[in-house]
Amino acid sequence: MASRIAGLLENLVEATATPYPVDRYLEFVNPMLTWRETRAKVVGRTRQTDRTVTLTLAPTRQWKGHLPGQYVEVSTVVDGVRHRRFFSPANAAQTTGTLELTITAHADGLVSRHLREHVEIGDVVGLSAPAGDFVLPARRPERTVLVSGGSGITPVLSMLRTLVAEGHSKPVTLVHYARSEQDVPYLAELQSIAHMLGNVDVVVHCTRTDADGRFTAAHLDGLADADGAQVFLCGPSSLMDAVREYHDERGLTDRLHSEAFTLNTAPVLDPNQPITGTVEFAASGTAADNDGRTLLEQAEAAGLNPEYGCRMGICFSCTKVRTSGCTRNILTGELDSEADQPIQLCVNAPVGDVVVDL
Repeated sequence: MASRIAGLLENLVEATATPYPVDRYLEFVNPMLTWRETRAKVVGRTRQTDRTVTLTLAPTRQWKGHLPGQYVEVSTVVDGVRHRRFFSPANAAQTTGTLELTITAHADGLVSRHLREHVEIGDVVGLSAPAGDFVLPARRPERTVLVSGGSGITPVLSMLRTLVAEGHSKPVTLVHYARSEQDVPYLAELQSIAHMLGNVDVVVHCTRTDADGRFTAAHLDGLADADGAQVFLCGPSSLMDAVREYHDERGLTDRLHSEAFTLNTAPVLDPNQPITGTVEFAASGTAADNDGRTLLEQAEAAGLNPEYGCRMGICFSCTKVRTSGCTRNILTGELDSEADQPIQLCVNAPVGDVVVDL
């Protein structure tokens, strides 16, 4: 009953604050003073590698903690425009306290480069509630195998730190792939954990300096196929495809749990269904020949700047109405041609002529 009354009071206050939500007014007083939204102040900032930045965030009272492996949406303003991206906390599971994000700045990453180069201690960012099913099971595995590549290390590090904090005594192996050891954040900590705890093993494969740096079956033989083993995988699509193939060939698919932080948006080339048609962005009066890529990529190629967040079909920031034509969801392969339907531009590609209200 108390929560229902509180909700009614919140709605009443919001109604009296129109035309803007209460938080829009409060942020002029103090960005960390919020009514509904979760925000976080940057209280720590370090650079562990040449391409990363580790931010320690102190969230507002709305933050309820995260499970190891989950992700959060971070929003920040770049050149006057608010952008959103998803990152996985690296710290162990917690219900209160600070949040640790390690972000890899990519050459074409507008937000990641901004967070690394321009965000300073004292700055405030937007923060969502944690989400995602890529988490450790409540009943911890008899044997845990964590496989990561590049920035995919953060969710599996959260899992490892959580198991260590719990005093987990069953075997845990972390297998990580990076260009070189200098590109591995937390390397000293990982080596220290492996040295101090007899049940934890850490293996780093360097793709540019090791003869067998890229994934081979030998890297998981004796681990993924061991009794009671559960494998948790996060990394670039090439690594994830190879590890999935390894599990499929050995009948171990039910042991593999994965999460991707990149999405393969390359056009599907089928000689029986050539890419044809025109994509029309009606609201802007722009049209272009369909090249098979997602509607978001084709809109950007046409000089438009549609809003987007995750670019992976998670956040729905890029949703627009497809007024006519057929699109294919690149995640599921499903075709949809019903008129006047909202679709996510980042995970839908046109099939023939398509008109979007953009």
